[in-house]
Amino acid sequence: MKKIFILTGEPSGDKLASKVISKLQKNNPNIEYSCVGGTHLASLGIKSIFDLNEITYIGFTSVFFNIFKIKNKINKTVEEIIKFNPDILFSVDSPDFTLRIAEKVKKLNNKIKTVHYVAPQVWIWREGRVKKFKKFLDHILLLFDFEKKYFDKENIPNTFVGHPLLEQDLKDKTDLSNFISKDKKIISVFSGSRSSEVNLLLPILIDFIKLMNTKFNNLTFVFHATDQNKNLISEKISYVNLKNVEVISDENIKKQILNKSTFAVSKSGTVSLEICNAKVPSIIIYKMNFLNFLIVKMLVKIRFANIINIINNKEIIPELIQKECNAKEIYNSVVYFLKNPELMKKQINDCEETLIKIRSKTSSSDEACLVLKKFLIG
Repeated sequence: MKKIFILTGEPSGDKLASKVISKLQKNNPNIEYSCVGGTHLASLGIKSIFDLNEITYIGFTSVFFNIFKIKNKINKTVEEIIKFNPDILFSVDSPDFTLRIAEKVKKLNNKIKTVHYVAPQVWIWREGRVKKFKKFLDHILLLFDFEKKYFDKENIPNTFVGHPLLEQDLKDKTDLSNFISKDKKIISVFSGSRSSEVNLLLPILIDFIKLMNTKFNNLTFVFHATDQNKNLISEKISYVNLKNVEVISDENIKKQILNKSTFAVSKSGTVSLEICNAKVPSIIIYKMNFLNFLIVKMLVKIRFANIINIINNKEIIPELIQKECNAKEIYNSVVYFLKNPELMKKQINDCEETLIKIRSKTSSSDEACLVLKKFLIG
């Protein structure tokens, strides 16, 4: 029996990995799996060797203060992978965690094939890392076609697979009347998958909703939560007694809610592609502690935080970062869009033109499956 160890480092990676593995399971039942994963991989019957929350840290200072815990988890994970002895180590995103493990595993057992999904963003910072990857990665799966040149340059085998969040995979439709009143417009809110992000952004978003409620009485705000942070968000919402706010973690319902949304307010990240794909106008927000911000500002070589803006090298989707990420600025931006439907339409059209360039010919998960199958056969 062939074996695959799936290695993720946060909920978004768990979600991306599950899309690929669910496809692989359909026609290849005789594969044994183990993982470091979350609820999405667990729903496929794949048990994680420990809770994903134990290694989900954000920001340089957070990593610094948890450095010994992280090192311990890295060593423990390497030990478990070697013991499991997989044919493939399939690592997904979170490069500072997953690729450190892949490197150690490759040194201990060169026969294990290493396939990494979601290339580290070397086009943002630390391009020199690519030379190091060559020593321990057998193949890398790229979400964006423009990334190929960085890996071709070092002769690292790679495949452009496109982004899985651009796939429409709605299951059976759910009656949303239990969640949303038909006479209300929906504003989807994404406060992040990590508890550290939620704790930082949620107070700002609550104040933003309070401001919106002084001007509008026909809006419902829906927080798109993960299973891990749903209770955290729900508790804070109930504490401030906001009546027009829902918190949803079911993936199928979240997709339907997003498709019916008038607007979205989202923290910077890959979820912005999902919002664009649903043809929903949005703004991007993000905030980190001041020390982390200074470090990032010194290291990164791009002007924007959002991938749509990065690809176009101009602001298609407004970004409210750091001091601009406050309730008043978010309120002003959202109200401005709601009052100018032509601007919302223009943003949707600009985003759609960009998405055409970064969609794969089939689907990201199908393309990734093909690569994994080749390594299994090989």
